[in-house]
Amino acid sequence: MQLNELNIVAIGGGHGLGRVLSTLSFMEDKLTGIVTTTDNGGSTGKLRKRSSSIAWGDLRNCLTELVDSNSIGSQLFNFRFDGNDELGGHNLGNLILFGLGQIQSRPLDSIKSVRRLLRVRTQVLPMSETPTDLMAFYPEGRCRVGELSVDDMPIMPKNLMLAPVVKSLKPCIDAIKNADLIILGPGSFLTSIVPPLLIRDISNAIANSKGHCVFIENVVSENSPAKLLIDEKLNWINDNVGCQFIDSVICQDPKTKSDKVNIICRDLAHNLVPHHHDKQKLINALNECLQSVNDKRN
Repeated sequence: MQLNELNIVAIGGGHGLGRVLSTLSFMEDKLTGIVTTTDNGGSTGKLRKRSSSIAWGDLRNCLTELVDSNSIGSQLFNFRFDGNDELGGHNLGNLILFGLGQIQSRPLDSIKSVRRLLRVRTQVLPMSETPTDLMAFYPEGRCRVGELSVDDMPIMPKNLMLAPVVKSLKPCIDAIKNADLIILGPGSFLTSIVPPLLIRDISNAIANSKGHCVFIENVVSENSPAKLLIDEKLNWINDNVGCQFIDSVICQDPKTKSDKVNIICRDLAHNLVPHHHDKQKLINALNECLQSVNDKRN
């Protein structure tokens, strides 16, 4: 398998997923991004409080990562208002998507409109068109609600769920079924990577897919309760989702070991922004992962 010959699905939150989509943007319509939509902070959080909607911020970020950063479309959708008035802190792209969501019948139509405007060929999809929030449970049963609250937990939650329970979209499930490669991460484990997996039809589609599933670890440890060894993360996914479908892990730390999956440890850090994945290094690691799959099959 060669990377440019595959159908690829990448799943996660805005910044990590955006980096992956930008890295693989040459794949164009053979690439699909499925975006977490549970954020309740910043501009997105304000809009969600104003009117029940999915979180638009990560979707906007992923869309703009697929266009030239110097283009007028990118500058427009990434513009953020200053000040302490009603517009202060809002991102113009979020407001445009929110406005389109009020006009059109479904969020997917709003995203398609923006894709046409920005000339994005890659399919970018919300994990669900129905608003939902994260709910995390401590071992003794107490709970926290919302992404911001989950990220601030002092310990790893025993369980994580979506409230209300939602379904995904047919295009998401079709993309996963047709994928040769499924990428999870990088990003916040609890609030970017796990939420789409909590949607039953997404997790079932991945589990039943013939595609190779790769988990991309963060370059640096995240500041959250999810500071776990890789096998601990895989066990946590199995306990919360009901299955463990990851085949390989790409990571930065050479000390990473696993009894469950194939591990590829390489220097992935960007030379100028050490907490970002370098695009070419990530492509090389993905190609190496595919080569190891080919070798095992042969």
